[in-house]
Amino acid sequence: MLLFWVICALFGSHIAPHDAYQQDLLHHNTPPDSTHWAGTDQLGRDVFSRVIVGARTILIVAPLATLLGTVLGTILGLAMGYFRGLVDDVLSRMVEAVLALPLVIVSLTVLAATGTSNLALIVVIGLVFAPIIARTVRAAVLTEREQEYVTAAQLRGERSTYILFQEVMPNVLPPILVEFTVRLGYAIFAVATLSFLGFGPQPPSPDWGAQINDAYALISAGFWWESLAPAFAIASLVVGVNLIADGLQRAVTQ
Repeated sequence: MLLFWVICALFGSHIAPHDAYQQDLLHHNTPPDSTHWAGTDQLGRDVFSRVIVGARTILIVAPLATLLGTVLGTILGLAMGYFRGLVDDVLSRMVEAVLALPLVIVSLTVLAATGTSNLALIVVIGLVFAPIIARTVRAAVLTEREQEYVTAAQLRGERSTYILFQEVMPNVLPPILVEFTVRLGYAIFAVATLSFLGFGPQPPSPDWGAQINDAYALISAGFWWESLAPAFAIASLVVGVNLIADGLQRAVTQ
């Protein structure tokens, strides 16, 4: 499932059966048929083609946001778990303060102040995910810190940065990879939610969240297919990512 959407993100404009932006007002709001597999929207644009092309946005923003959050969270977690003491106390209080705030509320507040763009989405979601990942990394580092190889490195006079990134981090990499894949699923939902609320790519972008927002009011009028296709795309992508996360977690814990 994930590979399918990756291919769509890379080659969507070439494999889509129709132009995702072309309007045909004579055939607007038509149900699925042999020509338009997922029907057309209120402007006569092919819904299936827009879903195919729209995969690119979410598969750029969500992984980059997750990567940013993972890098920042890993650095924070390594410092919290290794140095402990005052460093751990101060950083832990900061992490807990951020975790107490709902992701969507924080994101909406920041985006309302900075404006909407893919870069803003990446930075906001990454910064919100960083404390969550930091807490997981900290727990893993606390266990590794008591191992003999860390003590040996300290006795050799190795610098703290060397011990953290050359000795400790390779041994906590498996839980970091699992956390990355888990957070990627949440990031996909976050990007789609913010786009649905109008803080993502703006029209005429075929972004999935924006498509659902455009078609949401038409469900009561019987035009269900316009929101069903992008909603199914989001669900299938998240399921694919979560299945990979489960597989990684089982491989790590064996």
